[in-house]
Amino acid sequence: MWVVSCWEVGFRTDCPDPSKPTWKVKMALVSEFLGQLTLNLGPASEPKYPSVVPVVDFDPDKDAARIETAIKTKGVDEQTIIDILTKRSYAQRREIAFAYERRAKKDMISALKGALSGSLESVILGLMKSTSQFDATEIRASIKGLGTDEETLIEMVCSRSNEELVDIRRVYKDLFKKELEKDVAGDTSGQFAKLLLALVQTKRDDPSSVVDYEKIDMDARALYEAGVKRKGTDVATWISIMTERSVPHLQKVFERYKSYSPYDMKESICKEVKGDLEKSFLTLVECLENKQLYFANRLNDAMKAKGAKEKVLTRIMVSRCEVDLVKIRSEFKKLSGKSLHQTITEHTKGDYQKVLLGLCGGDD
Repeated sequence: MWVVSCWEVGFRTDCPDPSKPTWKVKMALVSEFLGQLTLNLGPASEPKYPSVVPVVDFDPDKDAARIETAIKTKGVDEQTIIDILTKRSYAQRREIAFAYERRAKKDMISALKGALSGSLESVILGLMKSTSQFDATEIRASIKGLGTDEETLIEMVCSRSNEELVDIRRVYKDLFKKELEKDVAGDTSGQFAKLLLALVQTKRDDPSSVVDYEKIDMDARALYEAGVKRKGTDVATWISIMTERSVPHLQKVFERYKSYSPYDMKESICKEVKGDLEKSFLTLVECLENKQLYFANRLNDAMKAKGAKEKVLTRIMVSRCEVDLVKIRSEFKKLSGKSLHQTITEHTKGDYQKVLLGLCGGDD
């Protein structure tokens, strides 16, 4: 249990008068500070580093009125829509949508859909979903219809934590009245399907405060003996270890693995398996080692591609802005030598650029 005194957040505690406006402002700031603290609490939760956080002095009715005016303006005032919706949390955007419906007697999402188009529309409509709703919708889009978008499916399933996947499974069933496992199984095959299903079933151990060096050594040796050491690959052993052990444990296993194998884990994957299975294992290992670096690489590659891969760019910026985009920004700067903000400015344009910069936040 966290106990935070007013002194610790920089406020005096000498018998304040709760009726005074200044005290109310201070309490709002304390509340906001405590809200930020809770981002790092919870035994199974990963710490969060969001670039989009709740705005203080939030007034959903005022925001709804501004958005209604922006939509009605001749030619649409996209800038106001961007300024409001990229600087409010999902919970606040929902409140704005409710306030909009009360005053305009129509659905705000439908109104935004009618007013916007192209990449800007994709981002704004994405922001009107919760992170788990957005992820579930992206997975559904990757597997429905003719052919499977394996690249998206691999990214979405292999990069999400146990906690995120539990939420995605629940929301997927709510939205589409189908089980995520059944849809993934029906659209993939072989060992590729087995790996994705093992991840979706969320059997991964929670991190432990006890480091089990014997188990680390056993798992490292088992990965080596199931792959590089033998002819052919015992993929089932790789799947079992990589989808069931905790993230900190596997980070140590991959280090220990180097003492058995002449290749590191990623090099071993490239030698042992091919196709979608290879891509999945590589994504999984990259995310287990440093998830934010994985996303930084994806963003860098997407923007370097001829005619920036907007779908990838949109998906990562929308899905991670309330999760870990600040940390992704930091990894991006180390990786490319340029800030994410500067790179977005160089590789995108117009309203799409403005909305991405709004989500990105600061220029590191």
